[in-house]
Amino acid sequence: MTERRVRVGIDVGGTFTKAVAVESGSGRVAGRASVPTTHSDPRGVAGGIVEALEALMSGSGIGPGQIDMISHSTTQAINALLESDTARVGVVAMGVGPERKNVTRRTRLSGSMDVLHEFVDTSKLLTGEGVGSALGRLREGGAEVVVAAEAFGVDDPSNEDFVMECARKEGLPSTASHEISGAYGLEIRTLTAAVNASVLPRACEVADYVESALRGAGVRAPLMIMRGDGGVSDMEAFRTRPISTVLSGPAASVAGALLHTRVSDGVFLEVGGTSTNICVIRGGRPQIKYVTVNEHPTCVRSMDVRVMGVAGGSLVSVKKGRIDSVGPRSAHIAGLRYSCFAEPGELSGGEARMSRIAGGSYAVVESDSGPFAITTTCAANALDMLPPGDNSSACKESARAALGMLGSLLGVSYSEAALSVIQTASFPVTKAVARAVKDFGLGSSARLVGGGGGASVLAPFVAKQLGLEYELAPDAEVISSIGAASSMMQDEFEMPMSSPDPASISAAVRRAHDSMIARGAVPQTVSVSTEFVPEKAMLRVSSVGSVDMDSSDSGRLGEGDLLERASGILGSAASVAVSTEHHVAFSAGRKSGLLGRTRHPLVVLDRRGRLRLSMDDARAVSGTPERVISWVESELRGKSVAPRVCLMGDARLEDLSGIADPAGVMDAVRSSADGLAAAVAGS
Repeated sequence: MTERRVRVGIDVGGTFTKAVAVESGSGRVAGRASVPTTHSDPRGVAGGIVEALEALMSGSGIGPGQIDMISHSTTQAINALLESDTARVGVVAMGVGPERKNVTRRTRLSGSMDVLHEFVDTSKLLTGEGVGSALGRLREGGAEVVVAAEAFGVDDPSNEDFVMECARKEGLPSTASHEISGAYGLEIRTLTAAVNASVLPRACEVADYVESALRGAGVRAPLMIMRGDGGVSDMEAFRTRPISTVLSGPAASVAGALLHTRVSDGVFLEVGGTSTNICVIRGGRPQIKYVTVNEHPTCVRSMDVRVMGVAGGSLVSVKKGRIDSVGPRSAHIAGLRYSCFAEPGELSGGEARMSRIAGGSYAVVESDSGPFAITTTCAANALDMLPPGDNSSACKESARAALGMLGSLLGVSYSEAALSVIQTASFPVTKAVARAVKDFGLGSSARLVGGGGGASVLAPFVAKQLGLEYELAPDAEVISSIGAASSMMQDEFEMPMSSPDPASISAAVRRAHDSMIARGAVPQTVSVSTEFVPEKAMLRVSSVGSVDMDSSDSGRLGEGDLLERASGILGSAASVAVSTEHHVAFSAGRKSGLLGRTRHPLVVLDRRGRLRLSMDDARAVSGTPERVISWVESELRGKSVAPRVCLMGDARLEDLSGIADPAGVMDAVRSSADGLAAAVAGS
């Protein structure tokens, strides 16, 4: 009998740290565990990661040798940035003497960041002594980490690399601006590098602790961390670029919605214990944007997730005899038990009082058994809003008793008090969802999908208020952990390129491909896509891969399920265009424009239903490598600018969209002839 193999996903939430085991072949949830998030642990939330894994293994009978991969989300980077628990940064700015004033102006950061600054003249060869003197002055000023920044460091990073080497010899963690982004723009590159550097020491500490603890437990599986764009990367990437994990928790929940519920179009609403995350999904993809941290714009791209400080465990604030606000403080962070999870006798003789908690004033039940929180979950239970067996379902008698005490404080019944809590909590969420529906043109037919342990507390109410169709995601309470377990390795970099040429693009693709393999991806699973961004004179290179072949037939969707998924993404009836062992391309016919020209939008799904490619108007062919090459050549004949061409073969998907020259496309196609089975071309 084949030994069960699993992938483990661990999500660190504000209230709970949850772990799931997902069978590598079928995608079925094979085990789950939950522990309170360890905010006060000396090891930070990393302590809870290890506790959750241990609980999962012991409770599910999973041995260390059965684990193929462990992936976890992290709040370390974003929490450190939001709470200003960051290291002091020293910037080593470089340029030739006459540029000093301009370079200094563009690299001397201000605002909320605690940054020191030194200028090094590069008109002469850099020496260890000269750079060492600058580093010494920064260290004397209190700098704990270093950023190396030079105006054209993306073209020639040797000076930035030299400064980093000198910093390492001095025992100073460092970041170079070219490592963070390959795009021009010294100011934003330096700022992003400084934000990244400020959390480097904490990131390294967390990575070291988690790795050593897991290895000590006998787990030898690759350890991955969730990125903000929905992919995962190895721990070494976390040690050097922790900023890429900003919003990794919300990204994990969206990845879970995409992979586990296969949402094509709609709004995903994850309601946890501390916060609620809102993300729009269109055409099977989440929206992506550049991240802003504490009002600092960065070069880092992440899912466009709107995070709100209200959720299932949020506390209630009362002012002038009415519910004033709900959140942002949660019961878990305040160290309080939910009233609705208490025994009725524990609340007996109690009353609701206002209590000072972390700078705010919140209503709590004071009884002989101690203080208890009055939360949105308590209100939902008091109103009997939750379906039987729901993750947030609790003791209705206790909930009504607690809301009755709050009602006495307000001079209303328990039901009026509970409804006021739900309405107040849902108001900002409803407003944000309505704005998202409008901003992305989803219309009244948009679907709201709820996830997270507190989904049933707020999500159905929000959907009803807006008249939207609603559904609860399967395994909603662990959707983020499923997303972490199921996501593929992913990376992205940007490089300056005013006029794309085949040689440069091929070199960038090889770099991305080799980097993914070096980080542990199986070569046959790696696919690379390129996108030329003319308004920024920049090439964006994205790569994905998997740490295992995941080639089992179980877990793969049948043609019917894939067809339904593709039709949902395309918005109309789809048909199979080409099919390979690992991917299927689907197309649909759609008339557009005044003349009613028929377009053929096309999507490529892998066999597990994950969207890998989307094109507005495309054609496809499959067959022998010779036939595919000949077809691509005919598609390019007579064209001065090449259409977007994507190659399919083995488990790879190679997007050549960055190459505009037809001859360059053909060179790339011929060099990829090995295993070539299909191609698509269009726009």
